[in-house]
Amino acid sequence: MSRLLSKAIQPDADGCIQRVTPEKAGWQYVTFEAYQLSKGETLSLPTLDKEVCLVLVTGKANVKTKTDEFLDIGERMSVFQQQAPYAVYVPNDDQLSVTATTDLELAVCKAPGFGNYPTRLITPDMCSYETRGIGTNQRHVCNILFGNLPADSLLVCEVITPDGNWSSYPPHKHDTDNAPHETHLEETYYHRINPESGFVFQRVYTDDRSIDETMSVENHGVVMVPRGYHPVGAPHGYDSYYLNVMAGPSRNWIFHNDPDHEWIIEADKEKAAS
Repeated sequence: MSRLLSKAIQPDADGCIQRVTPEKAGWQYVTFEAYQLSKGETLSLPTLDKEVCLVLVTGKANVKTKTDEFLDIGERMSVFQQQAPYAVYVPNDDQLSVTATTDLELAVCKAPGFGNYPTRLITPDMCSYETRGIGTNQRHVCNILFGNLPADSLLVCEVITPDGNWSSYPPHKHDTDNAPHETHLEETYYHRINPESGFVFQRVYTDDRSIDETMSVENHGVVMVPRGYHPVGAPHGYDSYYLNVMAGPSRNWIFHNDPDHEWIIEADKEKAAS
């Protein structure tokens, strides 16, 4: 199995099914965890030196921090509803607890925090939703904690790719600290698939092919992208959802397309204009 692929495990005592740490990924900034909690179960976590974005992937919950309480938040029961989620931003040096008021799938996204922003509830109307691409390159993007809202380090969004389509495509990368041309951002992809028996393909590769991995990713799998290009393909019959978490030296997403495939952008523009 590729070292870039983390397969889901059965829920541990805390309900955790995925945990990607900087130590596991061999990088510096991004931590990602996913939990499955049954109704009535509670997860308690200190934020320590990390800012945290809690994404209610599906289900409802009560969320408490040292200063705030948000009761019975959440609406979405399937990630494929094309409906933005509820989320909660929690700064570093805080304590949070999440109590599931229905069965709950929870993503815990972490990156270095510097105390610049308070706890806040992120409601679906605060997220920005857009459709990108045409034809078999069309996908639906929801920005949860991205250009729509400030944070110290975290960038969080989710993407739905219809069956037979590609996303994160044409292949692009963001692994070089060279603004305004490109920025360095580590990234995780948390995959969900509909129906759940399916799979998607994700390739991660660099120009010199020192990284060149093509993975078959099943439901709840996480792909780590330390550097390089990282397109995703959804086979016929299976819709793809993934939650992206990015962080790096600066909170600025500037990507660089693979020059071998950049012609696709101009071809798509010509198709859209015709």
